[in-house]
Amino acid sequence: MTTRARDRVRHADPLPLHRLQVAPPQAPPFAIGSFDALGPDSRAGYPHRHTFYEIVYVTGGSGAHVIDLVRRPLSPPHLCVILPGQVHHWEQVSGLRGVLTLFTEDFLLAHPGDRQLLRTLAEQHWLRLPDAPSGGDGDAAGIGPLVRAMAAEFAAKADGYASVLEAYLHILLVRALRLPGARRPDAAAGRAAEVAREFGLLLTGTAGAERSVGAYAARIGVSVGYLNEAVKQATGRTPGELIRAARTLEAKRLLAGSSLGVGQVARRVGFTDPAYFCRFFRRETGLSPGDFRRRAVTQEPERRGEVGKLGEAGRQGPT
Repeated sequence: MTTRARDRVRHADPLPLHRLQVAPPQAPPFAIGSFDALGPDSRAGYPHRHTFYEIVYVTGGSGAHVIDLVRRPLSPPHLCVILPGQVHHWEQVSGLRGVLTLFTEDFLLAHPGDRQLLRTLAEQHWLRLPDAPSGGDGDAAGIGPLVRAMAAEFAAKADGYASVLEAYLHILLVRALRLPGARRPDAAAGRAAEVAREFGLLLTGTAGAERSVGAYAARIGVSVGYLNEAVKQATGRTPGELIRAARTLEAKRLLAGSSLGVGQVARRVGFTDPAYFCRFFRRETGLSPGDFRRRAVTQEPERRGEVGKLGEAGRQGPT
């Protein structure tokens, strides 16, 4: 079974796009396996996106993982979540070991609330797990046995295995959010909190492509005023600020990970006037698009650290 396919069609997306492929027709949109089992694309050293979610459980190895320009040196055991549309790659890795869990949006139908849990975990980039008592591969937080149980269930494919995997995934997300240092999702109740969460999920999925607060309000089915109030109450920032942050992050992804010219990047993120895009980008980041690209492609560790900080600034709030 092919679990990942790479699509380099430039007119569709200037960054390589990995898709999840499963054997039709009954197989759930889910795969799990080691880096070796899932093939070389599982440790790709070039910036790329996914059309699926990926939970990365790293038990060994050295190097770094870069997610949306934020560089995290490996110090296993680690756990992280990569959302569809995020850009990531592995950098100078050696001896990389662990398990990857891949699934599409359709796999979350039984537990739709897991979308918010995944988004909360993705905002934290890496969760450092306590070391296994024996000092070998694994961790002392119970994540390893749960991941291995998922892999065994997937391999056996006994009756009802898809529903068991859905339950295991939910348990994994809940347990991950209990880890020391993990930030819990907003538990606020009520219509306003629900609207704010829906806006955040839409913003993550569209990278700010809707551009106007009114367009997002229409998609959610509320007034612009209500959306402004709900989002400001939940995040401390206005929808407009968060849309600008999402568009800036997408521009950074394209500048750092593709060969598109500045004018092409501008059009990709919704600007018809490249000069206006350059002013927007400088206002949001303090750098021109050209300067940002030059910093992003510089390989010295200290420069990569600066770029990482810039990338992280673009991920504040529900982006």
